Amino acid sequence: MAALLAFSFVFGGASRQHELRLALVELVALPLLAISTLALLRSETQAGSRLAFGVLAALVLVPLLQLLPLPAGLWTNLPGRSELVLALNLSDVPAGWSGISLTPERTWRSFLALLPPVAMFLGVLACPGDFRRRLGLPIIAMTVLAVALGSAQLASGGERLYPWATTDAGNVVGFFANRNHLATLCLISLPFATVLGAAALRRRSQGSLTLWLAILFIGLIVVALGVIRSRAGLLLVWPTLAVSLIASWIASGRGRPDIRLLAIAGAVTIAVIALAAFALDPIVARFNAGGTPEGRFENWPIVLQAADTYLPVGSGMGSFDAVYRSVEPLNRLDATYFNQAHNEYLESWLEAGWMGAGVLALFLFWFSRRAWAAWTARPSTERDLQRAASIAIGVVLLHSVADYPLRTVTISTLFALCCGLLELAHRSDVDLDAGRRAGHGRARRENRRT
Repeated sequence: MAALLAFSFVFGGASRQHELRLALVELVALPLLAISTLALLRSETQAGSRLAFGVLAALVLVPLLQLLPLPAGLWTNLPGRSELVLALNLSDVPAGWSGISLTPERTWRSFLALLPPVAMFLGVLACPGDFRRRLGLPIIAMTVLAVALGSAQLASGGERLYPWATTDAGNVVGFFANRNHLATLCLISLPFATVLGAAALRRRSQGSLTLWLAILFIGLIVVALGVIRSRAGLLLVWPTLAVSLIASWIASGRGRPDIRLLAIAGAVTIAVIALAAFALDPIVARFNAGGTPEGRFENWPIVLQAADTYLPVGSGMGSFDAVYRSVEPLNRLDATYFNQAHNEYLESWLEAGWMGAGVLALFLFWFSRRAWAAWTARPSTERDLQRAASIAIGVVLLHSVADYPLRTVTISTLFALCCGLLELAHRSDVDLDAGRRAGHGRARRENRRT
């Protein structure tokens, strides 16, 4: 798991081109996928995860079903295939067997891109409890490294230290090709830092160092979001912090707020003041484009109309670019490159049709059940992480309304990690305590052997 996290972080920050780096992450995911699958098959504690495994299976089956060869008499009568059939007739090429996808190669790549998140989800479920309870720390560490690289990019004058050839040159992007995805990473890390810091108040033997580090980290991330200047990040940071503070109060024991817990809210206030003092003008400029319309909003009706053409089966995962080029009006042509719909739900509606909508509905049903179980449970290390994971998942789902964070391997892998943590919310506190005792028992036996 550590290797997959590291590789996805360093080599998974772009959603297109650079196929060799992305393939490297997928190869690293294969051992974890095999080991975790075998471990879960041998385990008897995963009976309550049938819903999650059903969502996972449905997600993987969508691109595979779109690649399944169909006889010519079937696929040529699917909606949206008339122009392709006409081109074959004009070329005197007989229509043979073909799949649903209009771009089979890209659909196959979409399937392979699922390997890292699927491996991470299964790895979280299969890993020992002691290891799982530390998974919030690498997320925070990754964010610190990304922000540090972004600071170096800013100090270099926006000319060096960019890991991707196709990137937001001149902006703070960290290990990503897009500053919006760095903002997503920052937002994902906030609830984990908040609850881990507040949980130190419940475990008084650990002192206040963890809490003060969490306060410092929160201030750093809020200021970093101001420097990154992602509009979605700046809009989502406030509800993220608000819900994270509620989760931190629960993590501290649900009693009267400790003065040190109130310090977290104070850190947020100070960070907001610093943000307003040093970065207000460029932030306002990001929201005021001189009265020109926002390109993605103008293009969404075009995408929606194209999606209606290919219902109910969709045009194929990964086919957005080719399909949009075929329907883009001449008056929308300009120097910009609209490579994604900048709305994950709308793009999935185009590419996967009713199947994609069904998978999304099933996922939201799973998410609502697990989040409810996590937020209504008593405070513990496992429950704290589950509540933080639910906030992080919600952030990515909201950001997906106006962007495509899950199209990057880094974010999709972290999203799967959070889903794996949240899936454990279906287990009772008794089961979690038993797992913790079993883990401590194994550790003591190993110590005696050594």
